[in-house]
Amino acid sequence: MNISVVGLGYVGAVCSACFANEGHNVIGMDIDKIKVDLINKGKAPIVEKDLEDYISRNVKEGRLKATISLKEAIDNSDITIISVGTPSETNGNINLKYIKEAAKAIGEKLKEKNDFHIVSMRSTVLPGTGKNVVIPIIEKISGKKAGVDFGYVSNPEFLRESTAIWDFYNPPKTVVGATDEKSYETFKKLYSFLNAPYFEVEIEVAEMIKYADNSWHATKVTFANEIGMICKKLNIDSHKVMDVFCADTKLNISTYYLKPGFAFGGSCLPKDVRAITYKAKSLDANTPLLNSLMPSNEFQIKRIYNEFVKPLKSKNVAILGISFKPNTDDLRESPILELSEILIGKGYKIKIYDSNILKAKEEGANKTLLENELWHINKRLVTNINDAIENADIIIIGNGSKEFADIIKNNKNKYIIDLMRVINQKSTKNYIGIAW
Repeated sequence: MNISVVGLGYVGAVCSACFANEGHNVIGMDIDKIKVDLINKGKAPIVEKDLEDYISRNVKEGRLKATISLKEAIDNSDITIISVGTPSETNGNINLKYIKEAAKAIGEKLKEKNDFHIVSMRSTVLPGTGKNVVIPIIEKISGKKAGVDFGYVSNPEFLRESTAIWDFYNPPKTVVGATDEKSYETFKKLYSFLNAPYFEVEIEVAEMIKYADNSWHATKVTFANEIGMICKKLNIDSHKVMDVFCADTKLNISTYYLKPGFAFGGSCLPKDVRAITYKAKSLDANTPLLNSLMPSNEFQIKRIYNEFVKPLKSKNVAILGISFKPNTDDLRESPILELSEILIGKGYKIKIYDSNILKAKEEGANKTLLENELWHINKRLVTNINDAIENADIIIIGNGSKEFADIIKNNKNKYIIDLMRVINQKSTKNYIGIAW
């Protein structure tokens, strides 16, 4: 393929060299003549392991060159990859100055080009940048329509400085969001040489993934450092602790707990988070990440009322599932129980159905708890799911019990607030999926 790369910094220089190394004709473009001259001499414009070897070899073999002319770059390519910088503004917002300049210049050049051209965003940009900023600029200036006259692709990179060449060939995943099928097919072919999971998604999903990744990486570093601080204060070998922690690939280093939904609860997580943060405080160990967990969890509960229940006109509510997770009768620190109490306190008429709690009400460990401390919940429990929803205008699905998955079929005129994505589709205008 014929590829042009706009911006020859860390990402652009590496991508240019690696795509050329795969046999594509690549022309890199940058306004910095020093970078351009270095590449044309077979030298790397940045310090990066093996990069100069890749550049030198592909320049000699005629597959890679650089220019300061965007017209030359676009005229000699079918795909243009934007890899310019996206620095922070003083308030933390992303600065799109270079992105906009690139989009304007590309729009001008596409105005003169008749062939279908694909513009790919390799720079890290916030969700909505493609559809709300870049595409409108190119369309307005070029007079062409995205998805028809030109394609737009969001294709985030997952390269680390100092190991970028290795990362290019061994990515954790390849992500492509596009305006049209032709662009999807072109990029599937472009990356066919990689042995990595390949995802075709919406443009906004592709844009968001890099931010999810980097936020998680930052969280991991911070978490390890805070655990390390506590260990240091207690004279415990923090590396031994984290070695054992990381050996757990069932819960710790896994996909478990990493699906958006409702707040956490139960007998362990809230209690143990409180205990370790209290211990840290007593040791004068500053652990702002760990300290944020309980307030953030409380916010998730209050958010459901403030953002999703309160705006609805009715006060007739059915709550399906009140234990902290499905297939258990454990009510300890159940977030849906706390939400129920908020609604009761606000004057809502609620009925509650939970088959596991009904068993506990008769003979389980929670019998005494329900009859005494939770009498206000006990008197609102009903024995049949239909009794709960019959007179309700709002149905709140509180845990992931499978028996609630089909509740939407016969209740399309009721507001359904699904806290756990039990219903895996946006079925009606009254369906409110918290985790969508």
